[in-house]
Amino acid sequence: MFKNQDEKLKLIQPGTIIIGVDVAKRSHWMQPIHFNGVTIGKAFQIKNTREGFESLVIKIERLKLENGCQQVLVGLEPTGHYWKALAWFLKQQGITVVLVNPYHVKKSKELDDNAPSKNDPKDAKTVAQLVKEGRFMAVYIPEGVYGELRTLSNLRGQLGAKLNSLKNIVTAILDEYFPEFETVFKSFYGKAALHILYQGLFPAELKQLGESGIINEFKKVIKKGVGKKRAEALYQAACNTIGLPATDGIKLKLRLCLDDFKSLTERMATVEQAMAEQLKATGISEYLLSIKGIGVVLAAGLLGEIGDPLRFDTWKQIRKLAGFNLVADSSGEKKGQLKISKRGRHLLRSYLYQAVLVMVSKNKEFKSLYQYLLHRKQNPLKNKKALIAIATKLIRIIVTLINQKENYDPAKVLGPVRESQLKEAA
Repeated sequence: MFKNQDEKLKLIQPGTIIIGVDVAKRSHWMQPIHFNGVTIGKAFQIKNTREGFESLVIKIERLKLENGCQQVLVGLEPTGHYWKALAWFLKQQGITVVLVNPYHVKKSKELDDNAPSKNDPKDAKTVAQLVKEGRFMAVYIPEGVYGELRTLSNLRGQLGAKLNSLKNIVTAILDEYFPEFETVFKSFYGKAALHILYQGLFPAELKQLGESGIINEFKKVIKKGVGKKRAEALYQAACNTIGLPATDGIKLKLRLCLDDFKSLTERMATVEQAMAEQLKATGISEYLLSIKGIGVVLAAGLLGEIGDPLRFDTWKQIRKLAGFNLVADSSGEKKGQLKISKRGRHLLRSYLYQAVLVMVSKNKEFKSLYQYLLHRKQNPLKNKKALIAIATKLIRIIVTLINQKENYDPAKVLGPVRESQLKEAA
């Protein structure tokens, strides 16, 4: 990790060759420049294959020899996932690789020719120039247990997105054909609700069954507490529905959606079990799990997105990685409102947000702090801003616990200054 711009610029010494890379699926364009920004030859292209990578290493050695240079710095514009194979290969060869923000490339490529045109050699040169100016990030590809957690975290996120999509489809079907269903069942994926829907028992079928028939259906999946009142409520809902008559096609669509829902739910459980195993293997799980409100899935997800937390010098770097660092648009006498940058790992931001939603409900210290931020006399925060402030506090606590190898201590969370503020506000 680089602490600041000056530390990055220390890599750009006289005798350094910088190679900017525009990454693509089949091939990559390269443009070498000297440390002072002077172009070295024409841009060249390599295939995204082992032979292409090996030819690049030979080319790098030739450039160093021809230009009397000792160091090469390769800058990549991370396009999707296509950059990872090249970055990993070069890293194994002992070549320093850094990343340039694609947003910066897009904004900077007009500087040379005052034209918004895009082509691969031009983008490669822009990448190289940005590296020369120290506008790059360190490459971090998590390995070992943290690599496993990153993969599992991403997989869980993908499964969660699919589950949400299926929930929306099922909800849309019920809204159209049985809108009163949600007045009887809080969710469609409880045992009784799932059974009724999977059997294709829409209002017409439920009216034919009657209350006793509905109770018999409940008994097929529920052994205790059959729920006569719920059966009565479901029957009345069916009798008074404003929904359209359900066709065989709709029933088939619903059944297939529920099959997919069951399958995805089982896969999610498998992934979460794997996350729990990898979390334990980190050796630091006990510190995170000692925080009331942080469960196994949240802890595993957080570490999957952060990677090895010991690679950071300060908690502020993790805050920036999550995109929770504050920025403001100000000009002259105009002062813009502070807001979070959202320039970071969106899944990390999501896991932190999920965590604080739980903690302000179940964790006494965080709940008190949350209420104080909402209702303090000076500069009270609105709900979302208060939650973001709590998320930042959580980052600091996590880093402290891991670095000091301590479990969560409620007495140390707020500190004497904050404790006095809370007492005054009470």
